[in-house]
Amino acid sequence: MLEQPKTQYSVAWISKIAEIPQASWDALAMPLKTPFLEWDWLNNLEISGSASGKTGWLPHHLTVWRDKQLIAAAPLYVKSHSYGEFVFDNQWADLAQRLGVQYYPKLMGMTPFTPAEGYRFLIAEGEDEDQLTDVMVSAIDHFCDRHNISGCNFLYVDPEWRQRMENRGFSTWLHHSYIWQNQGYQNFDGYLGAFNANQRRNIKRERKAVDQAGLLVKTLTGDEIPQPMFAQMYAFYENTCDKFGWWGSKYLTKRFFEQLHHNYRDRVLFVAAYDKENDTVPVGMSFCLYKGDRLYGRYWGSLQEIDCLHFDACYYTPIEWAINQGIQTFDPGAGGRHKKRRGFPAMPNYSLHRFYNNRLAQILKSYIGQINEREQEEIDLINQGLPFNQ
Repeated sequence: MLEQPKTQYSVAWISKIAEIPQASWDALAMPLKTPFLEWDWLNNLEISGSASGKTGWLPHHLTVWRDKQLIAAAPLYVKSHSYGEFVFDNQWADLAQRLGVQYYPKLMGMTPFTPAEGYRFLIAEGEDEDQLTDVMVSAIDHFCDRHNISGCNFLYVDPEWRQRMENRGFSTWLHHSYIWQNQGYQNFDGYLGAFNANQRRNIKRERKAVDQAGLLVKTLTGDEIPQPMFAQMYAFYENTCDKFGWWGSKYLTKRFFEQLHHNYRDRVLFVAAYDKENDTVPVGMSFCLYKGDRLYGRYWGSLQEIDCLHFDACYYTPIEWAINQGIQTFDPGAGGRHKKRRGFPAMPNYSLHRFYNNRLAQILKSYIGQINEREQEEIDLINQGLPFNQ
């Protein structure tokens, strides 16, 4: 019997996602639960100047082809710093410096500035995923070795994909996010009923404070969103980021927001607060994205400090909208232990890491287990203090 020839793949590194036809990329990305690996979102980041070499996020995407057909891809970025990742690896960078090891540049797999679970290799349905994963990991290892890159990191990874990469020698680092989960709520009152009496009163008081401030809160999606609202959201985003300086992670440009109206508004939810006496220009807004049964909070801002508006625009109104739409999980974004008081338990998320320096790699493998144990203790401690009915 003649031996069947092995499948022939060709690997190509591309410097901008626009080099790939949108239909070819989205054939891989659309079946995923996350919206943040779709062509429009990633392309908007690049052509708006948000993710670029100048901002320290140099696109360098890995693609795998059979003849002229794209069958696998990985959005990747060469990083010259650790800003905008929301996984704080300063201790590893400091350790590398003490060891005399160059830590930057590093190779990063994530959607830039987006701490939302779901990153993974994009592989066409029906293909041999194990074989393609081996091809892609080998290509990454070779690239990092050839360009003297310290390590490869994948952040906020798909939990099902994590095991596949652990089997290929990547180390898992445990973190946590605050995630709301729909427990079969029929309405907002059902969500309130999950809390103890004290916190239930607090939430009602916080929502009432917004009403007493003379504000009307509206939700807008898709074609309901007027085009100028995207530029308005940029102004709110810019103002909020400026308040936090370097920690504000202000990477997105005005052009990025404006482009979303044309090619991504069907994924957008705006929660806009208006003065009841003037409902033409919002005084505060939050910006969310949704896909399938998942909702993601991204950015928020207001023209002035208004008591409890942040809680309503970023948590309560999106939750109310989510319940009405059958959304099952709501990730409101990074940071903020105050989220647990509003019904967001701490949930694990994971990053994957491989160092190419032997000393760094040995230290990582020796201590990552202890680091993860401490993080799990932190998750358990947070969730012991949730204000739910017993």
